[in-house]
Amino acid sequence: MDFENPKLPSRRTLLKAGGTVAAGSLLPSLGFGNVHMSNDETIQVALVGCGGRGGGAAANAMSVPGQNLKLVAVADVFQDRMDDCLRNLNNGYKAKMDLPKERQFLGFDAYKEAMDCLKPGDIVILTTPPAFRWVHFQYAISKKLNIFMEKPVSTDGPSARKMLALSDEADKAGLKIGVGLMSRHSVALQQLHEKVTNGDLGEILLLRGYRMHGPAASFESTPKPDGMSHLEYQIRRFHSFLWASGGCFSDFYIHHIDHLSWMKNSWPVTAQGLGGRHYRENAEGLPLIDQNFDSYSVEYTFEDGTKFIFDGRCVEGAHGIFSSYVHGTKGSAIAARSGDCNGPSATFANQTMTGTPTWISTDRSNPYQNEWNTLVKNIRNNTAYNEVKRGVNASLVTAMGRMAAHTAQVVTLDQMLNCAHEFAPGVDKLNYQSDSPLMPGKNGKYPVPQPGKLTDREF
Repeated sequence: MDFENPKLPSRRTLLKAGGTVAAGSLLPSLGFGNVHMSNDETIQVALVGCGGRGGGAAANAMSVPGQNLKLVAVADVFQDRMDDCLRNLNNGYKAKMDLPKERQFLGFDAYKEAMDCLKPGDIVILTTPPAFRWVHFQYAISKKLNIFMEKPVSTDGPSARKMLALSDEADKAGLKIGVGLMSRHSVALQQLHEKVTNGDLGEILLLRGYRMHGPAASFESTPKPDGMSHLEYQIRRFHSFLWASGGCFSDFYIHHIDHLSWMKNSWPVTAQGLGGRHYRENAEGLPLIDQNFDSYSVEYTFEDGTKFIFDGRCVEGAHGIFSSYVHGTKGSAIAARSGDCNGPSATFANQTMTGTPTWISTDRSNPYQNEWNTLVKNIRNNTAYNEVKRGVNASLVTAMGRMAAHTAQVVTLDQMLNCAHEFAPGVDKLNYQSDSPLMPGKNGKYPVPQPGKLTDREF
């Protein structure tokens, strides 16, 4: 498949019809017919990527009410990650697992072996670091598998274009695909979205999102241990490296960016931002060598001029805020009260969000489970269902803000989509002996963003 010289789409092409891009020039049609699972047929599941979200997604799959889903294959590049995942799943889901050693696959090509265990219409879970998403998505389509994939679905312009082209091929094959932007499956946020769309808050004037807390996951990393390759180290610490994850900005902040754009029923088209690397050693005095900024502030602008402010920070001892808000001419709303999408959501007749709410959500269902229930329902009913293009939109808008902060430039959605800088060329050819897509320089340090010095690439 030739991805090297595509006809680059424009922002207007991307945004119309919910994000459809005429990307047929990116790859040939795979030419598969529609696949339909009967209502009484067991759906087999393979897990590719055995980290925390992989195990969580597998648990959600096996918890879909009234359905027979069975985990029959797993794949990862690290044995310890696979062992931990299976140990945790065995505690509550052993009856729905059929995983002899011969269906536990290890290696950079293990994703193929795991998917080869499935039949057309089964489901593969793609929860590796997002750099590998398009590679695994492509193979899943060739096997005619339905798919659940984690966010973000792309980290840069080239991978976004690949994902859009592959999404078109998945549609032609009739595949059903869920993307792990679970805010869209929060009933509280669905109800708030309906109220905002119906004009309960009037004209939307401002949206605000905040994720500010201490260092989390692999946000920051100390130098690579001796005896470990740069590739293994960076995959294990994937939040620290832009090629693997889009960094903390893409992986942590995408949920608020997605659901606040949803409240506006639009996507921002430009971004400007700033940030800084304030602390470059940990409490023990070891240097921190990740590529992330410790703080970010991005001003997104929609086509009608409406502003959306997002602030992110990973700093110990600083004031914490992890919530999102909507302001309109008739009132305001709490979207996510805490976390990525936790409720209750509420609306108010004032801008201070004080006093008695005019509405408050009462639903307590689990958005992570809801998204799986919806995916399986569409598989069983053989109804069109593909969240990839919306996932690409959310990933691109998030990356647009990240690039604006990292370059200190105003970045448009067109520029982000068509940016030539590919973070991980050759990611489909990596193996245990490979150099990482990001190798240290002669000084032993990894490249980091240099706002104002690097303006058309992030590092």
